[in-house]
Amino acid sequence: MAFSSLRTLPSLRLGSEALNRKERRRQRRTPYNSPVYSPQLLDHFEHPRNAGVLPGAQATAQVENPVCGDVLKLSASLRGDVIAEIRFQAKGCVPAMACGSAVTELARGKNLAAAGSIRAGDVLKLVGGVPQASTHAAQLAMDALRVLLADLARL
Repeated sequence: MAFSSLRTLPSLRLGSEALNRKERRRQRRTPYNSPVYSPQLLDHFEHPRNAGVLPGAQATAQVENPVCGDVLKLSASLRGDVIAEIRFQAKGCVPAMACGSAVTELARGKNLAAAGSIRAGDVLKLVGGVPQASTHAAQLAMDALRVLLADLARL
């Protein structure tokens, strides 16, 4: 194939038609993280609910995943038998932080028995699911909630 014939190949054309096709292909690409994390999970990560320290907490629970190093701390106060205030602090991956936020939303305003019936599937549903490799995040949230509820039940 001679060098002069390369100029006729459609992939090497530099005209406006080729540039428009290239631009259209670029626009069709999805952002790098869109298939990984759901919009709900990213919302909980970027705008966490009930984050921070709870002054005057009646009970606190901290759990750590020894494999990945994620840490979740929950603090709560009761009004009667109802979780009036609950806060979380998290250190770890995006799903761990989002699940910490989600579990506080699920537990707030519930009595101890109702909060005890929250399952990891409820957390995963609220955050729109997580990648298979990150299901430990919902389990971490559940472990922290179980320890917290046990401490609150002793009051």
